[in-house]
Amino acid sequence: MVTRETIEWSDFERVELRAGTVVEARAFPEARKPAYRLRIDFGPEVGVLQSSAQITDCYQPDDLVGRQVLAVVNFPPKQIGPMRSECLVTGLHREDGAVVLAVPDAPVPNGARLA
Repeated sequence: MVTRETIEWSDFERVELRAGTVVEARAFPEARKPAYRLRIDFGPEVGVLQSSAQITDCYQPDDLVGRQVLAVVNFPPKQIGPMRSECLVTGLHREDGAVVLAVPDAPVPNGARLA
């Protein structure tokens, strides 16, 4: 059995996991590992943020536009090659290492926070 570090509820509350809709997805050839550049609309409170996502094994750019995703929107920006990633899109690793997006199973307002 794996020993896990426990956190306090207040630690979890500080993480802003929000739903957003992908408005643009394109190849990111400058990334060290295969990735897409995404622009995601998180509604009026957060706005449109960009991210690099290593999800090329399971998705094509055209399939991502209009799709809702869950992302952490309150990490500090991170420089990834020539782009500044402003949020962390969440997903789960399959056994083969490919990343499958963590998504709402029904439409929710952009910017909705994980409850």
